[in-house]
Amino acid sequence: MKQRMRKKLAGRLVEAATFGETSRIEELLSAGADPGYPDGQGTTPLYAASVHGAAPVVRLLLRAGADPDAESGVGLSEGTPLCAAAWWGHTEAVRALLEAGADPGRREDAGEGRSPREWATAGAHPEIAALLEGIVPLSAVPGRRA
Repeated sequence: MKQRMRKKLAGRLVEAATFGETSRIEELLSAGADPGYPDGQGTTPLYAASVHGAAPVVRLLLRAGADPDAESGVGLSEGTPLCAAAWWGHTEAVRALLEAGADPGRREDAGEGRSPREWATAGAHPEIAALLEGIVPLSAVPGRRA
């Protein structure tokens, strides 16, 4: 795929992830969009979905091969998907990322920034901080599917 088309698809995928447009994301993935490729601002689709708490989109992107620990790289969208979901209190997105193998101890900013637990605490989400510490098992989080 040509670089120009790859960038175009990446921008559309991040936009669809931001707005939770699952069917659009499926179309874009079918058209060859890379679920881990960032848009022109450095934002990955998984980060965008995590910031907005779009757990179904998070799961879709993870199934499509997005790296749960990939860091978005520039501007206001720096950090890992797990840090973003923890800061904003999106329990379902946090759970989906953890189930996919996201590292709860991974610090953003190439290891120099905050951990997901620190973001959850700073965002006043003690239930997510406890989940990230392993105090609360995934199965005890409200809404957990069997």
